Amino acid sequence: MSDKRLMSLSLDLDNKWAYLRTYGNSEWLQFPSYLDVACPRILKFLEERDLRITFFIVGKDATLEQNREPIASLSQAGHEICNHSFFHEPWLHLYTEEEFETDLKKAEDAIEDVTGVKVSGFRGPGYSVNEMVLRVLGRNGYRFDASAFPNALNPLARAYLFATTNLSKEERKKRKALFGSFSDALRPVKPYEWRLGASALLELPVTTMPVFKVPIHFSYLIYLGGFSEALARAYLGFAIAMCKMTGTEPSLLLHPLDFLGSEDDDDLAAFPGMKLPLTRKLELMDAFFERLLRSFRPVTMGEHVAQIEARGGLKQFAPKFHGHSAQQEAADSAH
Repeated sequence: MSDKRLMSLSLDLDNKWAYLRTYGNSEWLQFPSYLDVACPRILKFLEERDLRITFFIVGKDATLEQNREPIASLSQAGHEICNHSFFHEPWLHLYTEEEFETDLKKAEDAIEDVTGVKVSGFRGPGYSVNEMVLRVLGRNGYRFDASAFPNALNPLARAYLFATTNLSKEERKKRKALFGSFSDALRPVKPYEWRLGASALLELPVTTMPVFKVPIHFSYLIYLGGFSEALARAYLGFAIAMCKMTGTEPSLLLHPLDFLGSEDDDDLAAFPGMKLPLTRKLELMDAFFERLLRSFRPVTMGEHVAQIEARGGLKQFAPKFHGHSAQQEAADSAH
């Protein structure tokens, strides 16, 4: 396997309450959880394939007694643990610098208390990131950010959310940058560095299909597989070919819903892929991994970053983001 290109794997451990909150369902306030069901399934799937991956943990979940054991089991199994914010609010661009730093450190402390791990990687919920977020991460010694998602379909995903929910005007305003803009799709698929004054922060984007910038994360593949397994397999095969042709080492994303079936939770039936039974999902996932592992050598994001750093020569970019910051929102409100 040593001659294969690397492929890093990560899973955003978004809990049920986080999904409900993003979609404006007030039941999130009770912090419903499926981690006791999802985590053992995820660990079994990974163990059967001898895989170690990176888990992005939401700090609030680490403070809830019902979730402590499932979260602890991830680090106990040897997986890498990273930060996914404290409250999983996909509008970090509206935070002040002080607010984000407080959120970041609360999440760090909560995650370390349960897992014993001091985190060094971050991914913003809903891929929420701006210059302020990067600056705070750099100042706090983070090794890498993984919030970039150069996906041309992001605005369509946001439009679908707005069309299928009854969000208030204020809630829509918070979510108007959710999933990113068309301009985000112009960012590189390959790793690069953000220039932050005298320092730099490595960005390891969620990989989308090179050139075409459409998603290849597992939830999307499962969604396609719900229509046609042959289509999903062909789509993945083409994505792998594009990665090889462009020299892209993919960093691919998983979610807990990839391991939950229609029989597990009626509340999540509206989410893509959640009308499929668990057995069907696992069959699809097995097929996707079998194909990927023929072409790539799987590693954690931290291991991937170490290899990237050792090679050097990364392109650097100054952080420039479209959309409103907290300061711009305040100025708008004053007029």
